[in-house]
Amino acid sequence: MNAINKISFKQKMKNYRKHPFSFALMLLVCLAALITAAALVTIIVYVLVRGIPHLSLSLFAWEYNSENVSMMPAIVNTVTMTVLSLLFAVPIGIFSAIYLVEYAKKGNKLVSAVRLTTETLSGIPSIVYGLFGYLMFNKALGWGYSMLGGALTLAIMILPLIMRTTEEALLAVPDSYREGSFGLGAGRLRTVFRIVLPSAIPGILSGVILAIGRIVGETAALIYTSGSVTGIPKNVMGSGRTLAIHMYALFSEGLHMDEAYATGVVLLVLVLLINWLSSLIAKKLEKK
Repeated sequence: MNAINKISFKQKMKNYRKHPFSFALMLLVCLAALITAAALVTIIVYVLVRGIPHLSLSLFAWEYNSENVSMMPAIVNTVTMTVLSLLFAVPIGIFSAIYLVEYAKKGNKLVSAVRLTTETLSGIPSIVYGLFGYLMFNKALGWGYSMLGGALTLAIMILPLIMRTTEEALLAVPDSYREGSFGLGAGRLRTVFRIVLPSAIPGILSGVILAIGRIVGETAALIYTSGSVTGIPKNVMGSGRTLAIHMYALFSEGLHMDEAYATGVVLLVLVLLINWLSSLIAKKLEKK
């Protein structure tokens, strides 16, 4: 194996000598990868170093007050907001992508319009979503600041992401899978749910992971919709702050900077844990 690796390395160097532009591109790619990895490591180390020393049991008390500035209500609200947003966005996004890939005819104007709309929605700043949610759910529907209004706003935000990733995952499934299923007498609906979707699950979960990361870290859209009440609401029509808003509030007040960094540690660990669990589930499903 070592001899083969040496030969392949020498062959690559010869090719790079013949094509210096390819060698320059390879160096740029490696440099970009190193910068990305270094930025991630720097952020993680900085947050951990500033936040870990200030973690204490009082930060995980069930009730928030000016003395303990507990983040536990915000953690509960974050989980609630994530679950509600995914319940609205994931089914709509997946079924929309199934229609676009499996049922819509090629060259359909409706398909082009939907794809243009999703791409446009993906580029809209989150603050605009927040203003829309405020005018739509808080004012027009009269809900006020509520977890439900925030969840619906976030569902609209992540819907294009879930649609596009699901669509790409479905397109990546070989047509031979569909043809084999049709050849065995299965209908289109059975083929989609028994053959195509199981094969595309890893790609779909990747989109869901990205959506969860955006939900957990969102602040601008939720400040205008779900509000920043420090407690746990009694129902989805109550106001509550998520972990990201909690950290933002502590930083903006300037009175509890150490607790804000500690909150950043918990938020970072929560995102990493969600990504790890989702990746683990995707690998297990892919093996099956």
